[in-house]
Amino acid sequence: MVVGKETVTLASGREMPLVGFGLWKVPKESAADTVYNAIKTGYRLFDGAYDYQNEKEAGEGIQRAIKEGLVKREDIFVTTKLWNNYHAKEHAVKMAKAQNEAWGLGYIDLFLIHFPVALEFIEPEKRRYPGWWMDEQGTIKPAKVPIQETWQSLEQLVDEGVAHSIGVSNFQAQLLYDLFTYARHPVSTLQIEHHPYLVQSELVQLAQENKVVVTAYSSFGPQSFLELPSTFNRRATEIPLLFDAEPVKSIAGKHGVTPAQVLLRWATQRNIAVIPKSNSPNRLKQNLEVLQFDLEKSELDVISALDKGLRFNDPGYYLPNYPLRIFA
Repeated sequence: MVVGKETVTLASGREMPLVGFGLWKVPKESAADTVYNAIKTGYRLFDGAYDYQNEKEAGEGIQRAIKEGLVKREDIFVTTKLWNNYHAKEHAVKMAKAQNEAWGLGYIDLFLIHFPVALEFIEPEKRRYPGWWMDEQGTIKPAKVPIQETWQSLEQLVDEGVAHSIGVSNFQAQLLYDLFTYARHPVSTLQIEHHPYLVQSELVQLAQENKVVVTAYSSFGPQSFLELPSTFNRRATEIPLLFDAEPVKSIAGKHGVTPAQVLLRWATQRNIAVIPKSNSPNRLKQNLEVLQFDLEKSELDVISALDKGLRFNDPGYYLPNYPLRIFA
């Protein structure tokens, strides 16, 4: 019996699944098979980004499933994101269209600004370093591009049918308030790091009060960061895993589910979408089953009380030579 609803309505009027599959850290060599197998398991939402460097391969997995008749294009919901080097109007639309071509599915369901910070432009074909870095010294070079310029480029994508919905990621309250003053197309989603160690309750309330759907990434907290290099995982190694934390373990035992399922249900029961990743077929299936039970309000509250304001994805912390304090 399905207890929870399976989709959430975006401000654009489109429906988005509450549980999806996150493509962060999925190797491009295995991305096509990973996505194809996730579709066979039942996943319909895939969360990607240019920065993940696997869009083409993920799209190939979806195309294979469509070709074999497992799904139709309209059954699949693809989210992807504009990376920081392409915020300027002369680059944003061109980059988004190139990303759409890479997916090979005709359109993007949801296109996000990945981070609220513009970096100096790099030709995509000349990008040699991962993520934020400009060179082998790990240099970061901000660019003077206002968020309004970037948002208006995303609105052009909607006007032209390249994207059906648009939104933002890693934005805080003041930027959202500013965005609301000039947005011509609605802000459909806010994607944020969200887990019991970083609840951000007031930010979630602000978004939901303004009909912005919240999507949580890194729902398992430190677990998502342990496999990263030491520059990025230091905070994650200094705190207990949420899978081992009380009351998560005891609540899981009471309901006969896993701690991971409890963490995902804690979010989805509060109308927050989740995008976990797993390489295990069994855990893939379990993650989709988090809408089949409900937690009591007291259980939701006691999990939320684990909040430490502890952020793991923080470029103000893991870029020590060129900190970008976007969450200050």
